[in-house]
Amino acid sequence: MNEWKEYTVEEISSNAKYALSTGPFGSAISSKFFKKEGVPVIRGGNLSPAVGKRLNDNGLVFLDHAKAEGFQRSVARRGDLVFTCWGTINQVGLIDDRSQYLEYVVSNKQMKWTPDPKKANAEFLYYLFSGPNKQSEILNNGIGAAVPGFNLGQLRSHVIQLPPLPEQKAIAQVLSSLDDKIDLLHRQNKTLEAIAETLFRQWFIEEAQDDWHRGTLKDEFDFTMGQSPPGSSFNDERIGMPMFQGNADFGFRFPNARVYTTEPKRMAGAMDTLISVRAPVGAQNMAYEICCIGRGVAAFRYKRSSNFYTYTYFKMHSLMAEIKQFNNEGTIFGAISKSDFNTLVTVIPPSELIEAFESKAKPLNDKVIGNCRQIQTLEKLRDNLLPKLISGKVRLIE
Repeated sequence: MNEWKEYTVEEISSNAKYALSTGPFGSAISSKFFKKEGVPVIRGGNLSPAVGKRLNDNGLVFLDHAKAEGFQRSVARRGDLVFTCWGTINQVGLIDDRSQYLEYVVSNKQMKWTPDPKKANAEFLYYLFSGPNKQSEILNNGIGAAVPGFNLGQLRSHVIQLPPLPEQKAIAQVLSSLDDKIDLLHRQNKTLEAIAETLFRQWFIEEAQDDWHRGTLKDEFDFTMGQSPPGSSFNDERIGMPMFQGNADFGFRFPNARVYTTEPKRMAGAMDTLISVRAPVGAQNMAYEICCIGRGVAAFRYKRSSNFYTYTYFKMHSLMAEIKQFNNEGTIFGAISKSDFNTLVTVIPPSELIEAFESKAKPLNDKVIGNCRQIQTLEKLRDNLLPKLISGKVRLIE
């Protein structure tokens, strides 16, 4: 650690004009100026506190080039980091070669930082600020009462420990290679799921026969409506059984185990399809293992065999338009009840066709499931390595 040195953010900033800068003031960049194309604007929804999610290019809004010209101090380019000033202040982004655009304008609730590439590696800095220590420091020092704030003065004065530049790059490369593998698996999963969904639509919707039986959801599936355990049984120490309350817990395919309970009331089996039943109604996942489901979740399983989880998953997905109509039910929040599910009308294909679909689509679905498990392993490895590498507790061997 002798060669690691202490700097402030300002000391390792680029000498370029506007190296540390906020977004445009107030209404200068309000929604009335947003276009469908032009120069992209980074807002809070394009950033995340999650490691590896450097920038979300989905849901971008744009400014016309003439308007953007007036915001030169707020332009973020490749090699720049982006932070959120108000709200979710631990969000951090990085503009790099993964980004869809070469430059962006940061919104009035963001700020950007251009580090000096001769002193600091931007990717290393991204991981540093995404790590648990800097995340806690930002959150614990937020200004403001109702809405947390993180201002440019605070960012300038942040103190960081840096190894020599070659070691920064090597550390960033190790962590980035794990993120690359994770990203590849996510992209594979989207492709595999699209193929399986296309098969389902072709077999059971586009080629549906008039003589197929019409029934209700309960004719095909057994399902369990969740019930929340007492709050005193909750813990985050992985004691007992993982418990899922609804959409906030759901991931791409499996929910994230954030809360455990020692007094589960109602449970889902491994590979059951999970549906959120309280606002927002209709989010969908699968149970990774036997788990407790709270009152915001229902679990579905094919009546004839729990092994038909692929058909169950895509059948429930095909009914989402009907299920999501219940988002408008209820006095305050949308909800769908057991009786609503019981009366949901559906077309029931012949069992031999369902079996044939399982033989075709299950390998695709199982590959998605395997990829999800591999992603969890890689994320755990990355999250364990990150604080050790960026603090010098673990050194890379040359």
